Amino acid sequence: MKILLLGVNGQVGWECQRSLSLLGELEAHDRSTADFQNFQQLRDIVRDSKPDIIVNAVAYTAVDQAETYIESAYQVNREAVALLAEEANKLNATLVHYSTDYVFDGKKSGRYSEDDLTNPQSVYGKSKLDGEQAILKSGCRHFILRTSWVYASRGNNFAKTMIKLATERDELKVVADQFGAPTSAELIADVTAQLVMRIHQETDFTEKNSGIYNLVASGEASWHDFAKYVLEKSAVLGITLKVQSNEVEAITTAEFPRPAVRPSNSKLDTKKLKSLLEIELPDWRFHVERMVTEYIENQS
Repeated sequence: MKILLLGVNGQVGWECQRSLSLLGELEAHDRSTADFQNFQQLRDIVRDSKPDIIVNAVAYTAVDQAETYIESAYQVNREAVALLAEEANKLNATLVHYSTDYVFDGKKSGRYSEDDLTNPQSVYGKSKLDGEQAILKSGCRHFILRTSWVYASRGNNFAKTMIKLATERDELKVVADQFGAPTSAELIADVTAQLVMRIHQETDFTEKNSGIYNLVASGEASWHDFAKYVLEKSAVLGITLKVQSNEVEAITTAEFPRPAVRPSNSKLDTKKLKSLLEIELPDWRFHVERMVTEYIENQS
């Protein structure tokens, strides 16, 4: 089995390199060798590789910057994805692609299922939804995995920002009226590996099950809850904080305006994925300690 992994130096891509490396022949690229704004280079990579499975861990994820750099967001999140889907279809390869809770407006009271009406409120969300639709339109074999609130010891993310700010500032204010499931890149990569194994082992697995699936950790939290737990673990593991977990101040979204609109409800229903792979997904707190431990190691 030949696997082409794109975005190997990102949060999810880095973990996918670990989880996928034992499953087959893995060819991994970062931005220096697979630039998602260089479409000819990207097309040549896929055609030269001739993979059985393409795992796309590349995305334009600077949510606020996307409101200004609209063209770049669409080039990466829609146009390049459409190209990958087109090439995958020609090769009869399976495309595994990651999407986001931002395809929803966040106004639903309960968890979002894969079939709920999409209504993105930001350029980022719209560009990611367009990427999904390009995959569906292409007719390629695919698994689109919608996730949310991704964190890891690598890359830029909320959890790392909270640790950094809590070591530098005397106070910390975090939004408490947006809810979702913090999801570790490690969990995403492990589930991706299980999915890839099934694709490889079962001849008609992809044909029967191609579609969109929600992939997030179990449970739910606000950003305020998440920040407090990350700092609690950080203190236990020896990080010297100026702001302790119980000192983080809860604020509303209105008190912290941002260029891009965030969904107030990012809770995703994962029944479909759990049934497909016959798995249970751990609570969002499960992987936080490992992330903090690696963060400390990376600082030394």
